[in-house]
Amino acid sequence: MKTILTAINAKYIHSNLAVYCLRAYAREYAKETGDVIIAEYTINQQVDDILMDLYKQQPDVLCFSCYLWNISYVEELITEISKILPGTVIWVGGPEVSYNAVEVLERMPQITGVMVGEGEETFSDLMRYYNGSEVPLKTGHYLNGLAGIAGIVYRSGDGAICENELRPVIDLSTVPFVYHDMEEFRNKIIYYETSRGCPFSCSYCLSSIDKCLRFRDVELVKKELQFFIDNEVPQVKFVDRTFNCRHDHAMAVWSYIAEHDRGITNFHFEVAADLLNEEELSLIETMRPGLIQLEIGIQSTNEQTIEEIHRTMKFEKVAEIVKRINRARNVHQHLDLIAGLPYENYESFGRSFNDVYALQPEQLQLGFLKVLKGSYMGTQAERYELLYQTRPPFEVLATRWLPYPDVMRLKGLEDMVEVYYNSRQFTQTMPILERAFDTPFSLYEDLAAYYEEQGLNMVNHSRVARYQILFDFAILRDAKNREMYREALTFDLYLRDNLKNRPELCGELTVMKEESRMFYEEEAQDHRYLPGYEGFDKNQLRKMTHLERIGGKITLFDYRNRNPLDNQARTVVIG
Repeated sequence: MKTILTAINAKYIHSNLAVYCLRAYAREYAKETGDVIIAEYTINQQVDDILMDLYKQQPDVLCFSCYLWNISYVEELITEISKILPGTVIWVGGPEVSYNAVEVLERMPQITGVMVGEGEETFSDLMRYYNGSEVPLKTGHYLNGLAGIAGIVYRSGDGAICENELRPVIDLSTVPFVYHDMEEFRNKIIYYETSRGCPFSCSYCLSSIDKCLRFRDVELVKKELQFFIDNEVPQVKFVDRTFNCRHDHAMAVWSYIAEHDRGITNFHFEVAADLLNEEELSLIETMRPGLIQLEIGIQSTNEQTIEEIHRTMKFEKVAEIVKRINRARNVHQHLDLIAGLPYENYESFGRSFNDVYALQPEQLQLGFLKVLKGSYMGTQAERYELLYQTRPPFEVLATRWLPYPDVMRLKGLEDMVEVYYNSRQFTQTMPILERAFDTPFSLYEDLAAYYEEQGLNMVNHSRVARYQILFDFAILRDAKNREMYREALTFDLYLRDNLKNRPELCGELTVMKEESRMFYEEEAQDHRYLPGYEGFDKNQLRKMTHLERIGGKITLFDYRNRNPLDNQARTVVIG
């Protein structure tokens, strides 16, 4: 019996932890599982290409992992594949189908059933069933048939939709480690899980529904972390919803990776900043730059909004902790805001933006409310006068406080933040430009309006073109500082790359050929400014670095040594 676990990922670099967990658990805990194969694709591929690939494999059972970003694609694929593989049994699972399983079956007659909630034990039981084994019930009785499997909603032989009892949550330590041959995950982001559930009740989030918070055994976790470190995995993203909700668990993990760090692997954690205590902060401050990065969901600084969405965050405490971490200059911090929340209008969101922007995180994500099936937010749509897309990702269109024209304005602002802040390509220029505006929000608001006025939005621009656009905007709004902006943008350009062709924006060379020749001849002898470059001659040094006169002094850009937080070249003022 051939079974295919199908994952349609958002991007090629992503992997789907869920399907690997299902396969690993079934192989270990089900006596008979048949041939279970994982097939990963992306939403950027043509449906026909995936259709042909699945058809060639001729599965008996075909399972799909369903999420907000892929559900439309999955449904289209199921509609077509059921025509060419009419005898194949089709199951779906995942957060996008767990909370409205009956509706999914009514809408999609091609589907046999839905795995609701956690899937490891349910999938194992299904494999035993389809491979001819009897399925054990919690009561100790045995039934041949789907009626004996907890955690499923399915279509019976006569077409009736049957809802079985929900399945109790599993011991997370029983889920086998899914990573063994890392070649299978080359050039992919590695996802890892040490806890399930969330202690909080945020009204827009599905994680708040699972109140049974549990953790993987820490000794198991340490062994698995060592595997990642030994295999020099570039990045491991923890999918724990609030990683630091239990102090001893967080300290055990962070202490282990700090003690066993080999200078290569980066670990990403989603945390509640206001839960970080002195012991945790002191440990974080000692870590190698780039060892960890932290994602912190702030969402809003409007107190009425925070209360309404059932958050417990105190922004003053979060701000204090984020600033402290920033001072150590060793951790990439990613802060989130959500537009479209209750009691947050355009002006209020602008204040939230300015509050978070003032913390100077490495990234500031401006997201828009998604009204998820099963979330409390969806039940309050009428009260909030909440309009949202019928199609995934069910994104907000308007609320009682935020009309659609304001949502459109924020969309334009979001684009500008992505390009000119989150890219970390304009770190010298933007702080200068901010001084020409009342607030950072008004800067990005005006920049978005400029893009629209000039017909620059909805156009793919080269990296250098983005610099030229920003220069044109800056001198239009703040003409007296023209040369300051030119110099800052030149600095920003060379912080990232030793450009082969000097852009027109940068003007004439600021370091004369004779000055450059003399510097590299001396540096090839004494390595005063470039330690670690021994063995390279003057011509090689010239190709691996750049000289630029900034503020009247020559600055050396060293491209072999980059900041792990933003990938910028090391700079040294040499005179």
